[in-house]
Amino acid sequence: MNLRMYRYELIVGFSFLLLLMAFFYKNAQISTQAEQLFAMKQEVRDFKEIIAQKRIWADKGLSKKIDKLHSIVSVSKVTWSKKGKKLTARYKSITAKELNKLITKIMSLAIQIVTLDIVKSGENYNVECKCKW
Repeated sequence: MNLRMYRYELIVGFSFLLLLMAFFYKNAQISTQAEQLFAMKQEVRDFKEIIAQKRIWADKGLSKKIDKLHSIVSVSKVTWSKKGKKLTARYKSITAKELNKLITKIMSLAIQIVTLDIVKSGENYNVECKCKW
C-alpha cells in the first residue's frame, strides 16, 4: 500500500484521534476537579459545624442552665445529685404538664443524655434522668 498517497488523510485522522483524546482527558479533569471542590466544601461545612458544637459544649453557663432543671418541679418531688459534669435527677409523681416542661427543657440543652426513664403510675409520672456535659 502506498502511504504517500494517503499521508494527508492519515495526518488528519491522527490529529482527530489526538483531539478526541484531549477532549476526554479535559472532561475527566474537570469532573475530578468538581468532585474535589464539592468534597472540600463539605469538609469545610463539617469543620464549621464541629467548631459551633464545641462552642456550645464549652459554654460556661451550661451548668447554670442545668441547675434550672431543679426548679421546674417543686423541690419535694426531686432527688438531685450533681457531681462535676454529671447529673442524676429523679422526679417523683409529676404531672403531665410538668413532664412536658421538663422534657422540653432537657431537649433544649446541649447535654448528652445517658439515661432517660419515664414511668407512668396512674395519672402521674416518675422520671429518672442521667446526663453529662
